[in-house]
Amino acid sequence: MRVLVAEDDEHTRNGLVEILEAEGYQAITARDGKEAVELFEQERPDFICLDIMMPGASGYDVCKQIRAVDASVPLIFISAKSEEIDKVLGLELGADDFIVKPFGVKEVVARIRAITRRCLAQKKDPAAASFMLGDLEVFPAELRARRGDETIELSLRETRLLDLFSKNPGKVLDRNTIFNACWGVNYLPSSRTLDQHISKLRKRIEPDPKNPKIIQTVHGAGYRYEG
Repeated sequence: MRVLVAEDDEHTRNGLVEILEAEGYQAITARDGKEAVELFEQERPDFICLDIMMPGASGYDVCKQIRAVDASVPLIFISAKSEEIDKVLGLELGADDFIVKPFGVKEVVARIRAITRRCLAQKKDPAAASFMLGDLEVFPAELRARRGDETIELSLRETRLLDLFSKNPGKVLDRNTIFNACWGVNYLPSSRTLDQHISKLRKRIEPDPKNPKIIQTVHGAGYRYEG
């Protein structure tokens, strides 16, 4: 999924991009309101993170222009403006959410995942039906998995990883195959990056992460789900 990040502060913009890319999104960046409108028209992103106080055109003005073209694309205002009237105005203009600076990573991740669930629900993709990995049921459109009464929150990339393994039971997936499917063909692979993601995912989905049953390591070759 592609996300347009419109933010004039370089530090904040880079921070948002880092959070989004870690979750598995492709970030498109704009440094002012005018560029944000142009990129929206060119790229038609899946959702938008929009600062309010920007040169060229304010986030409010950008929101109005976007809503005149697309009334449904999800949009989050991210701003240092924290007065209640600012939030109300943003929501009345058609924003789906409002995050106040300074913000925490966990807060941004939670709100982005909520917006993603909304996007996936709108698309009503048949491929988003749940699937099983052993005793774990994965719900891609919810970015969640369940085992009995336990609910496990997932990132977009973790959902892609589990989907890839579920579609290739018994097959050893090498690193390039996994990177191309879950990071994109333009991503420069790093063994450490993949191993860290798999380790983190195992801690959340495996009953015993030290003896994994869902994602198994095949030394020198890659990873495998036995099915």
